[in-house]
Amino acid sequence: MSELYAAPPRHDGAANPDARRGGVTAATVAAANSAEDAVERATAVADTVARTAIEQADRAMRHWTDPTPGPVRIGSPQHLRMFSNMLLQTHNPYKPAVIEWPKLSPDALARVTSLPIWDIAVQTEGRASIRVKTFAETVTDPLLRSALDMDGGEEARHKVVLSKLVEAYGIPLAPEPDYPPPDDPEWGWLVTGYSECIDSFFAFGLFAMAKRSGYFPAELVETFEPVIQEEGRHILFFVNWAAWYRRNLPWWRRPLFALKVARVWAFLIWERIGIARGIDADGVAQDANFTMNGSEALGDSLSPGAMIDLCLAENDRRMAGYDERLLRPETVPRLARFARRFVK
Repeated sequence: MSELYAAPPRHDGAANPDARRGGVTAATVAAANSAEDAVERATAVADTVARTAIEQADRAMRHWTDPTPGPVRIGSPQHLRMFSNMLLQTHNPYKPAVIEWPKLSPDALARVTSLPIWDIAVQTEGRASIRVKTFAETVTDPLLRSALDMDGGEEARHKVVLSKLVEAYGIPLAPEPDYPPPDDPEWGWLVTGYSECIDSFFAFGLFAMAKRSGYFPAELVETFEPVIQEEGRHILFFVNWAAWYRRNLPWWRRPLFALKVARVWAFLIWERIGIARGIDADGVAQDANFTMNGSEALGDSLSPGAMIDLCLAENDRRMAGYDERLLRPETVPRLARFARRFVK
């Protein structure tokens, strides 16, 4: 055996019978190492491809311009095609069932689970989905119908995302109520659209504040970000639909539609100033006004003026990537700018 260890190393298994008797040749080891390297390289490539696909889908969701040049008349067939295609072509195909929710530290988990929003958030998305889908069934234009179906499907997906989140972090929810279709499909669609215009404006600011303050871990912020941007797409689609629809109504129906819109706003303002509060199955009040006054709950007590400034900046940022010829939500930002004059 001393001669075996004294002999120079051989790399040829055929010329080295002792290596063959050992059962593992240098060539076998090299091949195994090469196979492991190949697997690692393939995994790295797959990860890179997946990240690239996610980044491309995320960018496509935030940036869209219609290729047809020139001005667009509000209410025209081109306007309809533009805002419908905006929603359809910026769809992000993420799947809630495969979202990897990040593991949270005990402190972060306590902060997330203590927020008084999860019941009302899940129920809001459930109601929104059925309302949009019900209205879509009344629409005959195939392109607009497809866009509304997409909108309703995304609202349903938001509900699934929220359900998966509360499941992942053990957040208890009250039993969900039924979500019956509205008797007046147009009323349900208007309530959903204008409600999202209000809630999204303040949610943009609250989300940015939670990210800045570290209230939500960065990984959770990144995971939930597509849902927030989708709401921006929804309100952009809605305000353009409302303008298009109003322009195409017969003149004698426009006052009635304006009255219905005024009633919707009155209903939503009544709800959000805290006069209307829902009570869940355990007797816990669910505040529909959380998106307006939730800064203290998120650990960053901004002044009212600073909160309005942040919401305005975030609203502009999230709308900036879409075709400039599309109308932007104006009512809530205009009211916020007016209120800003009187607060510090």
